[in-house]
Amino acid sequence: MKAFKLSAFYCAAVLSAVTLPSLLSMVPGINISVAQAEEVATKRVPALREKVYSQLARAQKLADDGDTVAGLAALDAIKERSSSMNDYEIAMMYNFYGFIYYNKNDLPQAISAFENVVKQTAIPESLKLNTLFSLAQLAMANGDYAQVITYLDRWDGLNTAPRKDSYYVLKSQALYQDKQYQGALENINVAIALAEKDNQIPKENWLVLQRALYYSLNQPIEVVKVLEKMITYFDKPSYWVQLGGMYGEVGEEKKQLAVLETAYQRGFITSKNDIRNFAQVYLLNGLAFKAAELMNKGLSKQVIDDTAANRAFIAESYLQAKEDRKAIPHFIAAAKMERHGKYEQRLAELYINIEMFDEAADAARAALNKGGLDFESNAYIALGMAQYNLTNFDASILAFERAEKYKKSESLAKQWIKYVKREKQNSELLKTAYL
Repeated sequence: MKAFKLSAFYCAAVLSAVTLPSLLSMVPGINISVAQAEEVATKRVPALREKVYSQLARAQKLADDGDTVAGLAALDAIKERSSSMNDYEIAMMYNFYGFIYYNKNDLPQAISAFENVVKQTAIPESLKLNTLFSLAQLAMANGDYAQVITYLDRWDGLNTAPRKDSYYVLKSQALYQDKQYQGALENINVAIALAEKDNQIPKENWLVLQRALYYSLNQPIEVVKVLEKMITYFDKPSYWVQLGGMYGEVGEEKKQLAVLETAYQRGFITSKNDIRNFAQVYLLNGLAFKAAELMNKGLSKQVIDDTAANRAFIAESYLQAKEDRKAIPHFIAAAKMERHGKYEQRLAELYINIEMFDEAADAARAALNKGGLDFESNAYIALGMAQYNLTNFDASILAFERAEKYKKSESLAKQWIKYVKREKQNSELLKTAYL
């Protein structure tokens, strides 16, 4: 509830002075100099009498000592005689109510009390301005975003000084929460521009809000610009990773790779999602071996989950990197985790490529037995090729005849059948010749 600081509050103030100027400089809701206080006292603002002041000071002392019940009771006693009090005294009384309720984390009661402050007519304008701004902050904390804007508009109607960044930030936050993204963006942009105009670094949460707004408004290039500032100003791991992701969204793949490589070398890429995403970036940039090794390292350190999908990703990456044998154990592991035979089929094709024909035949049969294949004909083609290379011509022809029944592989299977039959015939002729 107290995650923010009310600009109008002196949350630890203890009233010990007895003069009006000193009192005005210390009570919650007023932040003006002694000279200004003396000036306020001459501008048709009724005096805060000694008797009322001493009663308010007593209520304040009780609250500061931790006895809020007694403090509120003291204020209630003052309130019973409010008919004899002037506007300024009543405003001060409600200001103290608001202060105590705020310290109790009772926002609705605090808001109600401060509303009564600004209802009074003959009070210093600075008190009214500060209280309205505090009301806007309290409404924000209370989740009443439309009311935040109402209070700020009332404040704006009275204010004659240049608006400070706090005004624009609070308004932007309220508009963002109310899903008025364009208005929120305009206000946070002003706050950031004011800071940069004074050669100051904008506060981090301002840039976080600006980034979120550009993202909500589907302006990824602007999101990139904000993130570039954020890594310059704050150099946080998450911002590097996010910037890498956004470079990918705007088609800056080389910058994406460079940023993520830097982030990785600095130890910023540690989560399983970030590692997987970075591996995919490697793959997209033609660095398949790095993709496989990155995932393999994550697997060995138990950062990456040992799943069939991750094993298959590693295996396919090794295949793209022409490291066929390194892919084998990962396809085997993936196959053991799934009920379908898709990974056995990939193994069969891989074994054929590296001339491990016995293993290819076994894998193809396992794939067909498990089923669930996207292209069953390919498994029969692989089985037929394996059996041919093992000189099991009849088994090879049988497998190709099964593949021939699928439209996708019909033409290829017929060619293989013709070829294998001819090779079988040649083989038999050679045997006959040596008899």
